[in-house]
Amino acid sequence: MDRSYSVLVVDDDDTLRETCAQYLQSFGFDVSKTGRGETALELVRRRRFDILLVDLYLPGSSGMDILVEAVERHPGVRVILMTGNPSVESSHRALEAGAFDFLPKPFSATHLEILVDRAIQSMADERSPAGGASPASCPDEGIVEQVGDYGLLAESKALRNVVDLARRVARTDASVFITGESGTGKELIAQFIHSNSPRKDKPWVPVNCAAVPESLMESEMFGHVEGAFTGATRAKEGLLETASDGSLFLDELAEMPMSIQAKLLRVLQDGVLRRVGSTRTDAVVAVRFIAATNRDPQQAIEEGLLRKDLYYRLRVVPIHIPPLRERPEDIRYLSEYYLRHFWTRHRPQESVPHLTDGARAFLVGHDWPGNVRELRNVIEHAVVLAEPDGDILPSAFDLGAAGELAVGTDTGFSIDRSLFRKDYHTAREEMLAAFEKDYLAYILQEADGNMSSAARMAGVDRTTLYRIMEKRKLRRRDLLEA
Repeated sequence: MDRSYSVLVVDDDDTLRETCAQYLQSFGFDVSKTGRGETALELVRRRRFDILLVDLYLPGSSGMDILVEAVERHPGVRVILMTGNPSVESSHRALEAGAFDFLPKPFSATHLEILVDRAIQSMADERSPAGGASPASCPDEGIVEQVGDYGLLAESKALRNVVDLARRVARTDASVFITGESGTGKELIAQFIHSNSPRKDKPWVPVNCAAVPESLMESEMFGHVEGAFTGATRAKEGLLETASDGSLFLDELAEMPMSIQAKLLRVLQDGVLRRVGSTRTDAVVAVRFIAATNRDPQQAIEEGLLRKDLYYRLRVVPIHIPPLRERPEDIRYLSEYYLRHFWTRHRPQESVPHLTDGARAFLVGHDWPGNVRELRNVIEHAVVLAEPDGDILPSAFDLGAAGELAVGTDTGFSIDRSLFRKDYHTAREEMLAAFEKDYLAYILQEADGNMSSAARMAGVDRTTLYRIMEKRKLRRRDLLEA
């Protein structure tokens, strides 16, 4: 760390203020300190500080008042807000006002040093010839930027707001908690945050918590020492160490075992990591955490699937992605984008086909329970079967073919031909409801009632099965007896 920076520490807790000041002074920083907001404002008006370490809640003038004053008077100042209870509203207001990051209380000396070091690094990057580049603006066609294999599109106001918040939080190290239904693009937004952050050249490590067996989760996350368990013939670095200095994306966090959540909370608090089987500290990691779930977090907490303290540690900045059915204006852009994307992938030497007006209207009118993931698959299916430079009609879209898949199975499901006399949406919904009931009954009976085994058979996570059961008002006992 370059120590030739000035720091102002503002906190009405005498012990915390003095401890932070002494720790930073021991590294050679020029440190000033005060326990009063009014005094901090006077100091900020008289001189420039490089870094402000400010308690969000102070008697008199608040941390927000100091943040606004500092940013207005001294562009480029890095303000780190300390708080033990970051709310959604305060997080948004602080980021909009120019806060660099949050430091959740209680915090360790290591966590403090890492965050101050990042503030210094970001100032150095900004001053370098390559630094300070502004992010790409959102063009008229709705494409924000390329993220991984796909473009991130945001035509609707709802999704533009999501992208705008993601871009603002990306420049900080604040933990982000993303919610939204399956298929809405939670991982895409998480990767967007990483690719627009100072950590963009560091590791990006996504973890699907629902896909890692419980017996392996601890070793996968924290690593293990040689001989920690049968088969541990050599020491192994865990995903937390792999992600150090970069970003760790914890997808479907509510599927992580509670015991692992408790151990993860310790790493969040002080950055200290102990491998499985170890009796000492094996590493100090500096990870940017981004978590996601398709569940209602509060319901997951009530059901004992998600630790409340871990949730509030991770949701310094919450981001909710609305389902595709609530933003139909995005469907047209996504459809055209995926049409070109998959045609280029599968048949690059031939002329691209066209969506007819009827096809576009059909796509916009569908409710897309699988969200963007379902739309992407439907478009790819149509692309594979389309004629070069031809028209793609509504009949080209395969929306699951539930009836075709179910006919002839030993579950007893068959299509009631009377459905064909009803309007399309009613007929489809009734047929899908019957299919889902019989499908769930079949896989649950095959799995002897074990939801995790049934989910593996179905190729989905448990939350998907529970969501279908809740939507159709189905009980596991009734399905097992069907």
